[in-house]
Amino acid sequence: MNVLLINGSPHASGCTFTALSEIADTLRAESVDSEIFQLGTKPVRGCVACGVCSERGECAFQDDVLPALVEAVKRADAVVIGSPVYYAGPNGALCALLDRLFYSAGKYLAGKPGACVVSCRRGGASAAFDRLNKYFTIQQMPVVSSQYWNSVHGFTPDDVRKDAEGLQTMRTLAHNLARQLRMEAAVPPRTDHEEHLWTSFADGK
Repeated sequence: MNVLLINGSPHASGCTFTALSEIADTLRAESVDSEIFQLGTKPVRGCVACGVCSERGECAFQDDVLPALVEAVKRADAVVIGSPVYYAGPNGALCALLDRLFYSAGKYLAGKPGACVVSCRRGGASAAFDRLNKYFTIQQMPVVSSQYWNSVHGFTPDDVRKDAEGLQTMRTLAHNLARQLRMEAAVPPRTDHEEHLWTSFADGK
């Protein structure tokens, strides 16, 4: 079993990484592999609703980040998205990337367990947490929970390491994720999917 941990922070070893590392360490103790995908600081453009991905099966904009992330998603049995909190929301570059990922490569995510974690100095964690969870619920991904909302607090990684409750929340999330993966492995994948229906408007358009 392999869990993809997406570090949506521009800082490779910052507070978000510290939270994800706590999850990775706990997963390892549960005999579950993980890999961290670093968003970094490369330019990421947003979705322009061009519809090309519905024809090609991939996003029209093949930058330096999305193709590598899609390949990591294909290898993963579950996905954890981590982000710092900026103005009570996730990193804008991360959301731009996730918009394109979930729209163009959603078939590789559907049905896989998902969770998100956020890192903030003081406030805005709940709003950012809510924003990220919406990605999972549109792709039929079981959302894995913890003992509290998945957040850590601190201005530096050392601060986060002092957040005993936050780190415990990360460990509990990892234990629950490992349990979910074991249950998923014991159940055959669903095959009775209905054809997707779209809302019909009165004018037929």
